[in-house]
Amino acid sequence: MEHLATTNVLLGIMAAVSVLEGLLIIGLGVAAWIVYSRVTNLVSGLEQRHVAPAMARVNAILDDVKAVSNTVKEETERVDGAIHRTMGRVDDTAQRVQASVRAQKRRVVSILLGLRTAIEHFARSDHRNGAEHGADGL
Repeated sequence: MEHLATTNVLLGIMAAVSVLEGLLIIGLGVAAWIVYSRVTNLVSGLEQRHVAPAMARVNAILDDVKAVSNTVKEETERVDGAIHRTMGRVDDTAQRVQASVRAQKRRVVSILLGLRTAIEHFARSDHRNGAEHGADGL
């Protein structure tokens, strides 16, 4: 019986320790839940106070960058078109100047050729006239 009493005491101690362990585990679970709730509230507060305004500023900056890049793109296209139109006008003007210079050159060359022909003609006729006059004078 004595052995039975000792066994019962040991079983009672083990039961009490098991109850204490259970209470400790439940307490740790509640404490973990409380810590989790506080951390969640803290993160939520940080997000509202710091992250959300920062994201709003970043989004505003990105919108500004997008607007500026669109403006730059439009201006680049406009300048590119203006350059192409100007180059086209310069090409047309260069072609007209070339045509005008060629026409003037043709006129000058034609006049010079005409003068040369006239000079050669008069020189030949003077030479012939001189030869004829020389034969008559003898």
